[in-house]
Amino acid sequence: MQKAVEVHKAYKYRLYRNNKMDGSIHHQINVAGMIWNHALALQKRYYKLTGKYISLHTMQKHIAKLRMCRFNYAYWQALGSQAAQEILERLDKAYQRFFKKQGGLPRFKKVKKYKSFVLKQAGWDLLDAQEGKKYRKIRIDKKMYKFVYHRPLNGVIKTVTIKRDSAGRLWLCFSVIEKMEIPEHTSTGKIGGFDFGLTNFLTTDEGKTIESPQYYKCDLPRLRAIQRRVSRKVKHSNNHKAGIWHINRRHIRIADKRLNFHFQLANALCDQYDVMVFEDLNLDAMKHLWGRKISDLGFAQFVKVLDWVAFKRGKRIIQISRWERTTGKCSHCGHTQKLELSDRVFECEGCGNTLGRDHNAAINILEAGHRLMLSQSIEVLANREAVGVNGRSPYH
Repeated sequence: MQKAVEVHKAYKYRLYRNNKMDGSIHHQINVAGMIWNHALALQKRYYKLTGKYISLHTMQKHIAKLRMCRFNYAYWQALGSQAAQEILERLDKAYQRFFKKQGGLPRFKKVKKYKSFVLKQAGWDLLDAQEGKKYRKIRIDKKMYKFVYHRPLNGVIKTVTIKRDSAGRLWLCFSVIEKMEIPEHTSTGKIGGFDFGLTNFLTTDEGKTIESPQYYKCDLPRLRAIQRRVSRKVKHSNNHKAGIWHINRRHIRIADKRLNFHFQLANALCDQYDVMVFEDLNLDAMKHLWGRKISDLGFAQFVKVLDWVAFKRGKRIIQISRWERTTGKCSHCGHTQKLELSDRVFECEGCGNTLGRDHNAAINILEAGHRLMLSQSIEVLANREAVGVNGRSPYH
């Protein structure tokens, strides 16, 4: 049996490259970056003089007046009025998060590295798909663009985001509200506990290990060779720009491989389990100890991807508290003892039980998940309205 649920979802398509017309979109993204920096400078200057914050409504009125100037800010009109207002909404959200101590202070951004702008009701027009064509057309700022139509676009479109990645490629992201059929019944009735590690990506409560490819580490020799060549080139020359593009393209490829691995693993786990229990790790603190390796594994991204895949397939993710003792506790008798990072085998001083360090932790994580389910009266067959951030896809 299935249940229809409304979810926020994003569809991402790549624009066909067109050097004559892409310049217009690149210019609009650059203008968006200029508006961000200008509004941020105004906020900083106003706070320094008065100690107060400029409200969103006041800032939007001011930027609208500047856009109507004939000389200094006339080029801002290349970007639509709604897109300009949305940039100020982004800045206001960043400040509100800063005031609530949920994030850092907003920063100035290099215009050439600014990434996107959003079109709401106006400024775009999506043409109907043509049968047998692998592309579809969209009109942006009175200009027609083609994008790779690799999968059907469903739902009600709310916004269109034009993005530019570090390699200079342009993407269309349609934010939609779509009704999805979510299965209400489990298929395996199996619950699993998983421990995240540095040696193995995941270790299950059954003792199985899942290796991490560590794509960045594998590509590092090649990446270093390219960076050495680029460092010898004259800065801002065409060869230097081409070398920077090559480096960015390698990083994008590494990220794409890692994301593909996470989606494949998430679907494989959902095939085997109905409930998956993980530990809520302090990854920022772990980065201070192991740095690049934690970023290469991408566990935070994996949990986000698994949360979305599990939601679509009617499965459940449970995260236990990071303060739950799982590593130095015997999974057989409950005896606790000190364990060093170099100790890869857990030998219980109470009952003599011997297990792999990560295997023992995975069993403890599973037991903690059971206790959490009982305390909160969570059922494997429980219905859900949403998972994660109100049922949003991980890249909404």
